[in-house]
Amino acid sequence: MLTKVLGFKAVGAYEENDKLLTVFQTGAGGTGAEVHLEARPDLEDHNLGAGGIHHVAFRVADDAEMMEWIEKIADSNYPNSGFIDRHYFHSLYFRESNGILIELATDGPGFRTNFDVEHGEYVELPPKLEPRREEILEHLSPLDTDK
Repeated sequence: MLTKVLGFKAVGAYEENDKLLTVFQTGAGGTGAEVHLEARPDLEDHNLGAGGIHHVAFRVADDAEMMEWIEKIADSNYPNSGFIDRHYFHSLYFRESNGILIELATDGPGFRTNFDVEHGEYVELPPKLEPRREEILEHLSPLDTDK
């Protein structure tokens, strides 16, 4: 799935703690563009629990590229979520053959950055959670910025 669908290239391998890891790169490579994969056929099928990883996310530049990915993933016969508007970004979810949940997500529209803040505090909520603002704020603690 990494190479045939997402366009990664296997660029090397190394041993760590007697385990072989394969390095896959996308784009120009480097920090943020690599996946280090350890094959573990000895493990049971996925079972999300304490210490588990819910999903792996990869960056998509914008909605136009997202639409291309939606078509490519569908053409590759992966059941998927289709376009999902997460308010701050847009996503597509699908599971690869081992059950790992993959997310492709856009950078934008992003979080607000040009707002006036009284007393240095502000909580940004997506529109669907605004009706629960007071309930949510009751459960938040101020960040300790002195550390």
